Amino acid sequence: MHFGAFLLVLAGAMPAPGDSLFTLEQAEAGRMVYATHCGSCHGQDLEGSAAPALKGESFARAWSREDRSLESLYYITRTTMPRNAGNSLTEEAYLQVTAYLLQVNGYKAGERALAADSSAMAAVRLDALDGAASAQRQPAPAFIAGDGGLEPSGKGPSQEDLLGAAANTRDWLYQTRDYQGQRYAPIDQVNTENVGSLQPVCMYQLGGPGTFQSNPVVYDGVMYVTTFRLTAAIDARTCDLKWKHEWQAQDNELWTNNRGVALKDGRVFRGTADGYLFALDAADGRLLWARQVADPALGETFTMAPMVFEESVIIGPAGSENNISGWVGAFRVDNGEPLWRFKTVPGAMDPSKDDSWPNPENIPLGGGAVWTPFSLDANNGELYVAVTNPAPDLPAHLRPGPNLYTNSIVALDVRTGELRWYRQLVPNDAHDWDLTQVSPLFRLTLDGEERAVVSTVGKDGFLRLIDRQTHEVLWETSVTTQKNTDLPLTTEGVLVCPGVLGGVEWNGPAWDPRSKSLFVNAVDWCSIFSLTDEEIMHVPGELYIGGEIEMQDEMRGWLTAVDATNGAVRWRYESDRPMLSAVIATSGGVVFTGEMNGSFLALAAESGKVLYRFNTGGPIGGGIVTYLMDGRQYVATVSGNASGYFGPEGTPIVVVFALPEDT
Repeated sequence: MHFGAFLLVLAGAMPAPGDSLFTLEQAEAGRMVYATHCGSCHGQDLEGSAAPALKGESFARAWSREDRSLESLYYITRTTMPRNAGNSLTEEAYLQVTAYLLQVNGYKAGERALAADSSAMAAVRLDALDGAASAQRQPAPAFIAGDGGLEPSGKGPSQEDLLGAAANTRDWLYQTRDYQGQRYAPIDQVNTENVGSLQPVCMYQLGGPGTFQSNPVVYDGVMYVTTFRLTAAIDARTCDLKWKHEWQAQDNELWTNNRGVALKDGRVFRGTADGYLFALDAADGRLLWARQVADPALGETFTMAPMVFEESVIIGPAGSENNISGWVGAFRVDNGEPLWRFKTVPGAMDPSKDDSWPNPENIPLGGGAVWTPFSLDANNGELYVAVTNPAPDLPAHLRPGPNLYTNSIVALDVRTGELRWYRQLVPNDAHDWDLTQVSPLFRLTLDGEERAVVSTVGKDGFLRLIDRQTHEVLWETSVTTQKNTDLPLTTEGVLVCPGVLGGVEWNGPAWDPRSKSLFVNAVDWCSIFSLTDEEIMHVPGELYIGGEIEMQDEMRGWLTAVDATNGAVRWRYESDRPMLSAVIATSGGVVFTGEMNGSFLALAAESGKVLYRFNTGGPIGGGIVTYLMDGRQYVATVSGNASGYFGPEGTPIVVVFALPEDT
């Protein structure tokens, strides 16, 4: 333990011998507060789970920095904990849990109690956190080269394979199946007549901390799937492990989510919670290279699956709520060197770049993170990006303009990163209503005219169809409850539906060209949003909310089928829990999805009738894929701890289904 006589820097002076920050009684009471309100997300032993670890070198790296103090630790604990329920505990409870964090991280209790004195706390630097010395001695390496060189021994998929993914029945080559993000497979061996005979043929358990939101990809009989740190390659028919790679964190890890990989020419690409982009050899999982391209100190972290096109791997950081200055970037596939970067909130840091960010109080502004799949029209080289919310989250009056390009679909030149066009859908957001999906892309005849269109959805709960040439919204349809959405927020609080975790999250719509339908899952969950009546403190890299959010007790989910020609709802399926998993459609007339109660579902595309249900034993909040191998159709889903907020927990497993071989 790195106790070291406390080694606090108190405005340039050391504390007197015997001085302390907290009492043993406070820390012991804080242990109980933590177990009740924090352990389900951060781990009962503070080791990290659905949320980052609160002890050890990673915690020390974050909180022993010169720009942080005991005051900032207490402020972040008080205003953001429990998640989406800041300031919901008593002042005493927040002091107690802060004392517990200090105790676990190397400080000794004494006779002086921790008190809510901001000026005194501001003078206390946390240099003596357990692990602080080693964290400071070992800066994160900018680049790591694999032991066996940068070239992979594995093969494929080629660029030609990726361009033809929509028609490919053997593989599932991207998180949303193809560049267009259609989530539609032209496979009909499993159909409405026989889907009730599906049975599980194998399972693979991944284990490890964090959430399980991964969307598997499949190439040449191998399935690639991720957890927070683990990347695994398994046989797509038998679930036998081929190899696995576990990332060893080099820097402060932020959000413990990872949604998958990208494949090309024998390389497997993914991002990490500590800001690295890396490539593995698809043949054996050997690290080829890793490059830190995002900065955790600024609140940047990778949760999305990247896209790879030609010689670029394209990705962007999550972290709007951390007040990052968002971006999308392209990096060389052979070594991760940067090629281009597009700034998603150019006016937040520099108003001369964009006058849509008025700042009457002269506070830090930002946001514009990226955490969901890109889509691509490869014919004209147009990349579509879902840019998310501004920060601080709730007090829109402190940034009274539209705040471009937050909550916008942004179309970029995929080879240069130059802006081609944008359409903002939620200007001056006050509810954390991220735009989350910019797919599928497809062509559709409307009023006798063929149009190139893109569907979008977000946490505001609307499915929209946008013309990719004129950029007009052709129609919009609500897929969840709408209530008080136009009321301004107050310090007393306003009940709003959808809430901060409502609408459509990290999985988007599926397109069925046979029925001209879009199928989309959604969360129906309201929140009370309250503005803070105290001065907002910006702690670099930490949550920057500007108010409180009270989640309501009732929640449910919907799978909605919408007529793409006019936005009319064709049918709805209601679930007793939020619907977060992927949705896919097939030419067999079947829609596959999953529920947080553990049910893997097959529904009739035409009617929404449930044709098959199988309980996987854990929540389903990640991907679902289907593919043909040796003439047999397989359908796979992931099941596990989908989120620390939607519950319940579960062990991360992949489950593969097929019809009986004698069918």
